[in-house]
Amino acid sequence: MMDLLEDDGGTNAHDYTVSELSGAVKRVIEGEFGRVRVRGEVGRVSLPRSGHMYFDLKDDRSVIAAVSWKGQVARMRVRPEEGMEVIATGRMTTFAGQSKYQLIVDDVEPAGAGALMAMLEARRKALAAEGLFDAGRKKPIPWLPQVIGVVTSPSGAVIRDILHRLRDRFPRHVLIWPVAVQGQACAPEVARAIRGFNALPPGGPIPRPDLIIVARGGGSIEDLWGFNEEEVVRAAAESAIPLISAVGHETDTTLIDYASDRRAPTPTAAAEMAVPVRAELAAWLSEAQARMARAARGRLEQRDQRLRDLARGLGRPETLVQPARQRFDMWGERLSPALRTLVLRKGTRFAPLAAQISPNLLRRFIRDRSREVDGFAARLRPAPGARLRRAGQDLTQLTRRLEASRARMLTDAQRRNREGAERLAGLAERLDRAPRLRLEALEERLSRLDRMRQTLGYTETLRRGYAVVRGPEGVVTSEAVAARQPGLEIEFADGRLSVIPGGGGASTAPAKPKPQKKKTDPGPDQGSLF
Repeated sequence: MMDLLEDDGGTNAHDYTVSELSGAVKRVIEGEFGRVRVRGEVGRVSLPRSGHMYFDLKDDRSVIAAVSWKGQVARMRVRPEEGMEVIATGRMTTFAGQSKYQLIVDDVEPAGAGALMAMLEARRKALAAEGLFDAGRKKPIPWLPQVIGVVTSPSGAVIRDILHRLRDRFPRHVLIWPVAVQGQACAPEVARAIRGFNALPPGGPIPRPDLIIVARGGGSIEDLWGFNEEEVVRAAAESAIPLISAVGHETDTTLIDYASDRRAPTPTAAAEMAVPVRAELAAWLSEAQARMARAARGRLEQRDQRLRDLARGLGRPETLVQPARQRFDMWGERLSPALRTLVLRKGTRFAPLAAQISPNLLRRFIRDRSREVDGFAARLRPAPGARLRRAGQDLTQLTRRLEASRARMLTDAQRRNREGAERLAGLAERLDRAPRLRLEALEERLSRLDRMRQTLGYTETLRRGYAVVRGPEGVVTSEAVAARQPGLEIEFADGRLSVIPGGGGASTAPAKPKPQKKKTDPGPDQGSLF
């Protein structure tokens, strides 16, 4: 009997299956912690190819596994990084496959601005250590760029401010690359835009910018966080085109400001840095031209005065010539007697020599000289032929060289003609296309204006059930004025109707509609709508 009353060791307890127990634990945890905010330091972060994010939240004693699905990651304003202190918002659940509980995170925010600034400072030091912010890497801004590329949102006030400022100072060709300026898509789109401008080939169908402006209006540190991302900073540092960063207001500083070639306090200031003022430049050129003309006139006047001063020191020309003329006259008078004396002297010396010369002596002299001439002729006879042969060979070589040079010149001329024809064809095609595109744009604008005219005209109001009342004296706007009228005319959307006040009733036939001018709408002073 005592054996029957003894405890059987708990054999009557319910037996749970593993799935039942896991489900019960899951319901308890999700019921007690349906929505929680957890503060902690981000530990290990994993980003598999599926797009989900797995990371740890920890403090000095405990660790909680956290996961964010792909859609939640895309909506996060700030992505968690290892070592970052954050506040994670989500719900607790369990993962039966590994017998652990975890936090499904919907959103992550930094645990105060101090933690965010600390992370920003750490990133700045790491990038500065790589030399991305060195002053030696920065390129000079072109004085007057022909094409300016702007990376910003196309719908904000920033692009309007930049275009307005450029138009006031010095109109330039502007290319706009539209990007998101905040949120998760900001950083990749801005980096892609900077690299896209640098990838444009010079002389291509889309002109390559001479200067890039990355601009955004002011905002909080979270709104500007996309310009602190590493991929944006690296794209700005790698840009071969000079880059001006104009992100936020003057007190806002982002990492792209350190990597850019020039930082502007506002987008409007970036436009002012990009181009000079055309009116001031024209005034400066006019002043420089006037100064140059004055300097040239002064220089000529100075040289002319110097020449006159030197001329006064030279004396009169006839004074210099008179002594020489006197000497010439003196020698001229002595020349004739000297010639006569010389002839007499030479005649006296020739007479004895002439007596010694006989005909035989002359004939012998001539015969000797003839033999010498014949010898010279025999030696010279083969020389012209050899010289002609050498000259012919030289001429042949020169002819070959001239033919080769002529062939090269013809080839170069044909190539230049072909390239010029291709360029001329391209320009002709653009010239043919430009008027057509201009006409299409004007027709589209005229259509929009005509639709606006029809929409804003009073005839559209008549179609909504209103009417215009007129009397002999003009538009009727009150009951008292209508009672004094001998007859009224009411205009509806589909015609006009004559009415006699005082109970006379309306005429059986509507009044003949008055013709209206095309493309003109009467103003509010031409009728009263009821």
